[in-house]
Amino acid sequence: MTQQQLQLVKQTWKLLREIEPAVLGDVFYRRLFFKYPALRPMFKGSMESQYQKFVDMLSIIVARLDRPDTVAQEIGLLARSHAGYGVQPSHYADVKEALLWTLERGLGLDWNTDVQQAWIACYDTLTQLMLEQAPLSH
Repeated sequence: MTQQQLQLVKQTWKLLREIEPAVLGDVFYRRLFFKYPALRPMFKGSMESQYQKFVDMLSIIVARLDRPDTVAQEIGLLARSHAGYGVQPSHYADVKEALLWTLERGLGLDWNTDVQQAWIACYDTLTQLMLEQAPLSH
């Protein structure tokens, strides 16, 4: 990620944080499950608490993007927990599509090619870290 991309992600996430986490999470998970219904069974608990976890985790990661060592620790924990839920490498592309779709709708007129490329670079960087740190599943 470039410094400009890092700043775009931080600025646009600040705008998205003004949206109620339940709404943002609901939009994201509805899109994810609509496009990829096979992922729904991985989520056993209350979706309302999942919405909050989704927004909280994104907030933590975005806040630490400029501190790669700290982000790497958080990503390592996330990777191991996701592997425990049965997340496969192919699922990261599904989540990416749903996340970008959600961001675009949430940002409205603030969404443009530069913002899209910044979020893609961010997601791809974090996904690579997660895949490197996730335990191999058999």
